[in-house]
Amino acid sequence: MKFLLLTFSIFSRLGTRVKDLLYRLKIYKPEKAPLPVISVGNIAFGGSEKTPLVMSLLSFLLKKGIKPALVSRGYKGRWERKGGMLSDGTRMYGDWKDSGDEPFMVAKNASKAGIFIGKSRIHSCQNAKDLGFEVAILDDGFQHQRLHRDLDIVLYDPKEKISLREPVSSLKRAHIILVKKTKESAEKNKIKTRLPNASLFGYTVVNRGYQRLGTEERLPADAFKGKRVLAFCGIARPERFYILLKEGGMDIVSFFKFPDHHFYPYSTLSKILTRYHKQNPELVITTEKDAVKIAARQSIFKDIPLYYVKVELDTEEEFYEKIISLLQNFV
Repeated sequence: MKFLLLTFSIFSRLGTRVKDLLYRLKIYKPEKAPLPVISVGNIAFGGSEKTPLVMSLLSFLLKKGIKPALVSRGYKGRWERKGGMLSDGTRMYGDWKDSGDEPFMVAKNASKAGIFIGKSRIHSCQNAKDLGFEVAILDDGFQHQRLHRDLDIVLYDPKEKISLREPVSSLKRAHIILVKKTKESAEKNKIKTRLPNASLFGYTVVNRGYQRLGTEERLPADAFKGKRVLAFCGIARPERFYILLKEGGMDIVSFFKFPDHHFYPYSTLSKILTRYHKQNPELVITTEKDAVKIAARQSIFKDIPLYYVKVELDTEEEFYEKIISLLQNFV
């Protein structure tokens, strides 16, 4: 698997270099959206905490009195090709099957933000502008160079070595780079040396507690320390979820890993239930992204305590100060 991923990464990076050259030579030209665009992206395959950052940015802009809209492809959603509006900031017009799981999760957490879906990001930006939104947050937009970005924010994990879809040198296109903090504190300095003109800030993923599915019950991050837990997820990097739970002191008796964006048919839920009744753990826990897809069928779990973890990005305070200073240039 590592060999295949490395091979794919090499070809992807070569393709990116060619595309970058075409844009630098102005053979290809990015299209300007009718409103400012802030892109959130990464240079690695798979998950890299983009969705928690998107939610944080939307919340931050709303608190500042700015009307933001999320613009997302809506991967594997019914609206991915034709486009659609999940939320106008006041009401929802679809479910996760229409928009894809991640945009729907964002909509549940940032109910006053617009959520626009579809492969044509420029069309979504126009729709957002027509409804009075002032800034578009472009999800997973770093590689989408056909759309002009006023601000590029890129998350970078120094531990990613073989799963890069772009070379590290491509970070020079970014206005802000968020570097995941590791035990090797020198990593950030290495990037700063390599990219002296970049604005670099550190970040960590923080467990903000657990929400019981279908209720208002919210428990702190240390609530399940020492508890016997059955866990499951369908995300790009399941090992990160596993580590997060272990750091919370849980005894994980079973851990199910499903493909990213898994739809959770009844056969999958039945498999989880069978294992639960066989091992009799004290609770079941999953990710918030997975929870949105089983919420409508939570009755299947009956009295089983099923929780999902709430995670956020903890960034340096100067990061948001930088966002404000850059926003003043185009809002």
